[in-house]
Amino acid sequence: MNLRYCLIAIAVMAVVTYIPRFVPITFFRREIKSVYLKIFLDYTPYAVLGALTFPDIFSSAGNPAAAVVGTVIALILSFFKRGLVVVALGAIAGVYITLLLF
Repeated sequence: MNLRYCLIAIAVMAVVTYIPRFVPITFFRREIKSVYLKIFLDYTPYAVLGALTFPDIFSSAGNPAAAVVGTVIALILSFFKRGLVVVALGAIAGVYITLLLF
């Protein structure tokens, strides 16, 4: 890769990252009053993050059984309202122990 290509790639990524932050501030100066639109905008980041990361969960551990164990542990811990760090560490521990056993 040459330097010009890297600089163009960085510039494009910067613009693409900045647009979702700039457009709402520019065009929506008033407070959003629609309850449905507020709910949609509140949950959209979680849905997108889930859609992007969930398929990779099952291929990340190298062993599908370990991935399922980690996912189940994460779902159970998050159901009981544990914090993000506890959920992540629990899932990692579950995957690690499963990989050691199998």
